[in-house]
Amino acid sequence: MDGFNTRAIHAGQEPDPLTGAVVPPIYQVSTYAQDGVGGLRNGYEYSRSGNPTRTALQECMAALEAPGIDTARGLAFASGLAAEDTVIRTVLKPGDHVVIPNDAYGGTYRLFKKVAEPWGINHTTAAVTDLDAIAAAMTPKTKLIWIETPTNPLLNIGDIAAIAEIAHSGGALLVVDNTFASPYLQQPLLLGADIVVHSTTKYLGGHSDVVGGALVVGDAELGEQLAYHQNAMGAIAGPFDSWLVMRGIKTLGVRMDRHNDNAEKIVELLEGHASVGQVFYPGLASHPNHEVAKKQMRGFGGMVSFRVKAGEQAALDICSKTSIFTLGESLGGVESLIEHPGRMTHASVSGSPLEVPSDLVRLSVGIEEADDLLADLEKALG
Repeated sequence: MDGFNTRAIHAGQEPDPLTGAVVPPIYQVSTYAQDGVGGLRNGYEYSRSGNPTRTALQECMAALEAPGIDTARGLAFASGLAAEDTVIRTVLKPGDHVVIPNDAYGGTYRLFKKVAEPWGINHTTAAVTDLDAIAAAMTPKTKLIWIETPTNPLLNIGDIAAIAEIAHSGGALLVVDNTFASPYLQQPLLLGADIVVHSTTKYLGGHSDVVGGALVVGDAELGEQLAYHQNAMGAIAGPFDSWLVMRGIKTLGVRMDRHNDNAEKIVELLEGHASVGQVFYPGLASHPNHEVAKKQMRGFGGMVSFRVKAGEQAALDICSKTSIFTLGESLGGVESLIEHPGRMTHASVSGSPLEVPSDLVRLSVGIEEADDLLADLEKALG
């Protein structure tokens, strides 16, 4: 199965052998009958350790992120942060060091600052766009370089292949949070990354009706280590959540094409509007990392951020005046969302080196009719 959309629909999702159902069943079960002591049927004994619905999702994720890598392994979790925490607990030990983005998702920063740091994990921030700064941040104790690309919420782009070289030359692994791009637009493992992280809540689920996370790795030994901790720590994706994410993945390609198209039209409006001071979107030729984005991405995604000339209150007012764009956190659903990162998704980085501009507005552009979205936003901008 070479085509992305074909893999999205079929990988890990053979018709049910009992009934021929074309969609994998929801195995809403906690335990499994054994054929004698230790006689497991297809390896299933307890659903924390393994569940057929979750297995189907994990196989699909591996096929999407790592086509052609026979040793690839996908792992599904209860949330994106549960997936991130499993990486930290698996790869790191007290005294180790991590390089993280200077404009990371607030929840990721909180995890490193408030949870991992007291455990003895040190971190340094560096811009994902600055290869020299990333290299300079490395120490003999650095075990991970952790990046987002595009970043949240400023949509900076890191050169995955170049950063992988920096990580590996220093004896570290590269983790790429691929949530904003999705595997349809970007496949970091094929560019040299070691671990891919997703919040499957976002584009993979795509319908704002499930919370989940995933890891995909190419190395079999690392995959086994992460799987051991997935089971030992227990923050696994439940069967119904796994089924919902698989349902969303089937239409990921067609949805992302529409997200891209709508976002480009929104960006054109914002670029020409008198009240907008700066637009952040990697598809813009003026974006400082546009050429890197063109090199490693299939499209530029549905996330758009912009700064308002009149300041914070004007940004807050815009967020309150839309009717089709819903004021809310999260992203990647079929419906469009608008938010004020400084007071919402990134409130946890207030006062830190990762604090975002107070006049910043972030859009998750959905798949509604573009003309309706443009009219709604134009009304809010005034």
